Amino acid sequence: MNTLTVGLQERTAALEELYRDLHEHPELSFQEERTAGVVAARIAAAGCEVTTGVGRTGVVGVLRNGTGPTVLLRADMDALPVREIEKVPYRSRVTATDPDGATVPVMHACGHDTHVTALVGAVEQLAAQRDAWSGTVLAVFQPAEEIGAGARAMLDDGFLERFPPFDVALGQHISSAPSGHLYVRPGVFMAAADSLRVTVFGRGGHGSSPQNTVDPIVIAAAIVLRLQTIVAREVAPTDVAVVSVGAIHAGNKENVIPATAELKLNIRTFDAGVRERVLGAVRRIVAAEAAAAGAPREPEIAPINDFPLLVNDPGAADRVRAAFAEEFGAAQVHEAARKPGSEDFGCFADAAGVPSVFWNFGGFDPALYPDGPAQAYLAVAAGHAPGNHSPEFVPTGTGPTLHRATAALLTAAAAWLAPRA
Repeated sequence: MNTLTVGLQERTAALEELYRDLHEHPELSFQEERTAGVVAARIAAAGCEVTTGVGRTGVVGVLRNGTGPTVLLRADMDALPVREIEKVPYRSRVTATDPDGATVPVMHACGHDTHVTALVGAVEQLAAQRDAWSGTVLAVFQPAEEIGAGARAMLDDGFLERFPPFDVALGQHISSAPSGHLYVRPGVFMAAADSLRVTVFGRGGHGSSPQNTVDPIVIAAAIVLRLQTIVAREVAPTDVAVVSVGAIHAGNKENVIPATAELKLNIRTFDAGVRERVLGAVRRIVAAEAAAAGAPREPEIAPINDFPLLVNDPGAADRVRAAFAEEFGAAQVHEAARKPGSEDFGCFADAAGVPSVFWNFGGFDPALYPDGPAQAYLAVAAGHAPGNHSPEFVPTGTGPTLHRATAALLTAAAAWLAPRA
């Protein structure tokens, strides 16, 4: 057994209590003030040098323990504007004001509360097991991952200059898969993402006299349909891309043709060349549909957010997978498939020029996955198990899940930290 995990089981009840508190009090991106305060107090009590307000609401703890490598461990803290269903007594009832000024429900529908809990547990365990390791641990509690802005905000706030240089960056994310199982992949793991706001301009007027207007809703509808041809007809079958229109807003009354329509798009790609080709096609189609309808001015396309491609260093990923297999057994460790979801975790390692590894851990009842842990995605696709960002995405068996997530961080860190002489 990895000596860093000795005694971890005794912490599980306290970690569950922390998790429930975080789950009941979620906060939107760059609003994680309460979460940051809870985290800062816990890791300070464990002996970390703590800095708050990094990248607005981020927290960084430095745990020094003699000479040796420096390992960065990262957890994201923000939640989503999702209304949680009544499934557990500690469900979120929180509302907040989003960036557009609207009041929205808030839920940890992507499981970041488990990430925070596991990293707090890992820091507390490392502090208690100082005789077993040597080196430095950077515990990074990052804001605003959901909008792809938190890692960059921390880096722009002088992260690399303010904190010790690190040799490797390690991070993890809960997934809809059986609790106890881990998923690692070398190379490209998660897609690049681009979110865009498209504003189409028409000429408004009375619904009874459409001949006197240029209807932006019709233009928007044509754009939505035409965008679907990009993947079908402009991306090679050997490549992968996703183009989704997640929101359309136009008008307020049934007999008034509005002057504008707004669309929000999301694009996922695994290759830089494909990304540029898809973005170019989006710009071309949006402009052409507006021109074909006689729009009085060209549409505006503005970025909302973007995520870089997440690439695991092959050698470092193999090192982590081997450590997991030795600690938990090979049957608990799987080759992860490439995921169309996106992450900004890789920004830290990219900026520092060091290797990084990101993996998934399961968080749900194994009975939900009749096809087995290696094909857990089939249960999500069939609707048998909740997927990330769902109002039902609440882990089951939180004790074992949190124990495994915490142990995974410790085991991966131990693959770099020096043993105590």
